[in-house]
Amino acid sequence: MPVKGFLKTEQRENLQKVVKESDCALVRERALMLLLMNDGKKYREISEFLGCGLRTVIYWCVHGDPNNIESLKDKRQKGNNLKATDEYVQLLMETIEKPPTELGYEFGRWTAARLATYLGEKTGIKLSGEQVRRILLKKKYVYLWAKYSLEDKQDPTKRAAFKQKLEGYLEVSKSEPAKLQVWFWDESGFSLRVIRRKNWSQKGQRKKVTGQRSSGKVNLMGAVRFNDRKRMCFFVEKGNGEIFYQQLQQLYEQIKQEWIEQGNASEDFPEKGTKILIVLDNASYHKKKIILAEIETNLPNIQLYFLPPYNPDYNLIELVWHSAKEYIAHRLFQSVEQLKNLLDRLLNQGELIIKWHRRVKNKGNAVTAT
Repeated sequence: MPVKGFLKTEQRENLQKVVKESDCALVRERALMLLLMNDGKKYREISEFLGCGLRTVIYWCVHGDPNNIESLKDKRQKGNNLKATDEYVQLLMETIEKPPTELGYEFGRWTAARLATYLGEKTGIKLSGEQVRRILLKKKYVYLWAKYSLEDKQDPTKRAAFKQKLEGYLEVSKSEPAKLQVWFWDESGFSLRVIRRKNWSQKGQRKKVTGQRSSGKVNLMGAVRFNDRKRMCFFVEKGNGEIFYQQLQQLYEQIKQEWIEQGNASEDFPEKGTKILIVLDNASYHKKKIILAEIETNLPNIQLYFLPPYNPDYNLIELVWHSAKEYIAHRLFQSVEQLKNLLDRLLNQGELIIKWHRRVKNKGNAVTAT
């Protein structure tokens, strides 16, 4: 930091003239910073006196040249700022609608900074990402996560055929639930893991965090009945064919018990009891021959109905998992046991309120089975 009285008489007079006559308030303030420093004031004293940031004072006291008043102007005041032309905006609107891969880039989404760089190369107008963002906002664009789509992997013919057949089953289950029940089955995991992208710290300090992450996880298998939205969810260690069959047995026994409570005989259930159609995905252990044989022999009322590949949006239970994960997203858990207890209340005791006609987000075509 220069010593007191470092300015020459001519330099001081020029700065005083700027303070009195300059049309720009920022330039007047920066000239005053140099004059106060010449009077022996420290950076912090100048900051408090002028009511501006300490870093701002330091920058202009270091970079301001008393021999060159132009040095007190920022880039915009020097005329270096370029404005977007109509042609620039038109090209921006065309580019934003194209996937980056179409223009030869490997990344999947445009950011404002990437757009600014690309358009700068094409037009010679160098704008910042923030300037591009403001243009897009004026054009009613917002930066949101793109919707996940599976349409390129789906077979439209199989999808349409499945939908038509499923609608028939659902209609029967609504009109004659004693004859047919349709259950939507799936597996899901709920984790305590936190990705530490950012952390709260005091200004000027940066917290250190370890690379370790909490890996506590609760795994669930479960089903939701179409006609009354009854849910049965089971906590499991992992997903495999044997555990899948065990949970199907539990589901079967609970449905059988409901049937018995209506005054029917237990031994009549295989032949006279309600038929159970379970809609589920194509996980490999769902289709193991030994598991299918066990189901046919020991759970005769159950029939598995597999979704077409890459069509999770037709599985109604996806909405249950989505709603549960939304509910717990910003809650704090000290242990896996706390998470498990809450999930039990939400999924098995009816505390989770679900808007059943919502679209299932990030699931292919975002269409529910309802």
